[in-house]
Amino acid sequence: MSSDHAALVLAAGAGSRLGRSKQLLMRDGEPLLRRAARIALQTAPRRCVVVLGADADRLAAVLQGLDVEVLRHADWSAGMGSSLAALRRHVQDDATLRRSLILGCDQPALEAPHLRALLDEADRAASGCATSGYAGVRGIPAVVTHTAWADVALQGDNGLRALFASLDVQTLGCVSAPALALDVDTPADLAAAQQRGWVDQD
Repeated sequence: MSSDHAALVLAAGAGSRLGRSKQLLMRDGEPLLRRAARIALQTAPRRCVVVLGADADRLAAVLQGLDVEVLRHADWSAGMGSSLAALRRHVQDDATLRRSLILGCDQPALEAPHLRALLDEADRAASGCATSGYAGVRGIPAVVTHTAWADVALQGDNGLRALFASLDVQTLGCVSAPALALDVDTPADLAAAQQRGWVDQD
């Protein structure tokens, strides 16, 4: 198990395209937000930080009893890049941390073994970074070193793609995870996830 990483959970969005809070969708009776934090904790991070924005009070209540830090981000509506930047500021001065494991809560097929595989892959990668591979893209969950992302511009909807693009693909680890291509952004995504048994029926 790694002990030099933070687990950072992106959960600040309003779910506007879905028309409801995706963080509160259920899998096996557990809200996706709580499930993501619980799975992240299974990687034994030094710290686990969940960034909240829309409906923060209600969502924070879902995390009660878990060993997580809740970061309330007032500018959440500016996009994922803004939330990532807030998370980076929150952990960047912690000298015990070398890297961060970044995940969302809207990939209901995500399981803890994939996160552990990412950390192992990052250990082997020359850059110290690793991404998930699905649908022809490299995305989150991902492991990034704090050195690598220190100077990457994170704003608006510009998340980690700029970082991944700046690294030589030969130095960047990747763990294939086709099921993670389904993230729940729209009613059609929700129906597909429910059909696969990854999200409970209403």
